[in-house]
Amino acid sequence: MRILLVEDSPDQATAVIARLRRSGYAVDWAKDGEHADQFSRQGVYDVILLDLILPKVDGEVFLERLRARNSTVPVLVMTARGGLDEKIRVLDIGADDYVVKPFDLSEIEARIRALLRRPQGRASSAMTIGNLVFDLTRRRVEIDNHHVPIGKREFRLLELFLGNLDRTLSKDAILDHLFSFDEAAAPNVVELYVSRLRKKLAGTAIEIRTIWGEGYIAEIHERK
Repeated sequence: MRILLVEDSPDQATAVIARLRRSGYAVDWAKDGEHADQFSRQGVYDVILLDLILPKVDGEVFLERLRARNSTVPVLVMTARGGLDEKIRVLDIGADDYVVKPFDLSEIEARIRALLRRPQGRASSAMTIGNLVFDLTRRRVEIDNHHVPIGKREFRLLELFLGNLDRTLSKDAILDHLFSFDEAAAPNVVELYVSRLRKKLAGTAIEIRTIWGEGYIAEIHERK
């Protein structure tokens, strides 16, 4: 899954990016509100992490512009502004969540997981489909109660498929969700990750089919 981090502090940004990339997220970093606006128009993001006190374009102004374009991407505000009136105003503008600095990075990850599961209508970070258990919190996949080793990128690909069951995802869409601007990736990389994932899902109810000329679709089928 792809995240846009809007933060003008290099130290803060470096820490957040390192933590999220260790968890397999693709992360783009905008150092000011102007670049955040450009990035959000060019890229496909699953979550935006937004500081409010920014150079060039203030965080609230960026958020207003984002919502004016009818963008529904979840926005987690991370800021030193902790007043109640401030929180209410920013949430009313269009933020989905709000955390006050300083924060623990594990809390940020938990809030990201919560924002990611909302559009899918899931109340829990763990998802069970037949003999398959997909656990976002523990970043763990189990089949028939046995742990299945899975790479970070494959895990995020599975997350993407499970969040879009019965929907065709093009290779370009998958690339947009899994890789940031500074990560070079050719379309055949998608074929490689899908192939690996199919092998690990063998014996489960999840089938990833190729739709020639369009992309891939994940469906649930009863085990024979």
